[in-house]
Amino acid sequence: MHKKLRIAALVIGFAVSLWVPLVVAQDNTFELDPAKSRVEYTVSTTLHNVHGTFQVKSGTVHFNPSTGVASGLVLVDATSGDSGNESRDKKMHKEILESQKFSEMSFVPTKVTGAIAGDSSTLEIEGTFRLHGSDHSIKASIPVQVNGNLLTADCKFVVPYVEWGLKNPGNFLLHVSDKVDVSVVASGHLTQAVAQR
Repeated sequence: MHKKLRIAALVIGFAVSLWVPLVVAQDNTFELDPAKSRVEYTVSTTLHNVHGTFQVKSGTVHFNPSTGVASGLVLVDATSGDSGNESRDKKMHKEILESQKFSEMSFVPTKVTGAIAGDSSTLEIEGTFRLHGSDHSIKASIPVQVNGNLLTADCKFVVPYVEWGLKNPGNFLLHVSDKVDVSVVASGHLTQAVAQR
């Protein structure tokens, strides 16, 4: 009798498992707040380091901590580049970025490694960065701070812009580095939705 009950319980348990959704992972979505996000850059020259900013237009990143699969799009306004020097910025937009033609820079994430645990975590992100109409693969470590559903991230990477086909604005009197240090300070809302099978 007990054996029959055990068999019946196993059959019922198996049948129930076919109908009850099974939690397998969490899909996270990070929605950037453009008003609280920015892109900062630094390029060294013979005279001094030049600092500037670009404005973030929009940004959404979806990622699954279990699989590492990521998607989304971050858009930056290329025409908003500002270093605080009108003549320098005019040359940057007209001759280097050609921002009237290539008005946006973008990043499409493809992989996020790591998980958000506690108030502070570090994620590894990979994806495609589009600059001046060409796509380039980049990878970076991102320290993130979480406070409730608010997330702040600071992603740093180097852009070898000359290697990527852009002009160097320097001349025989002024040497300008062929690489730019970039920092993307992103703040926004994080939501975690349970993915089901």
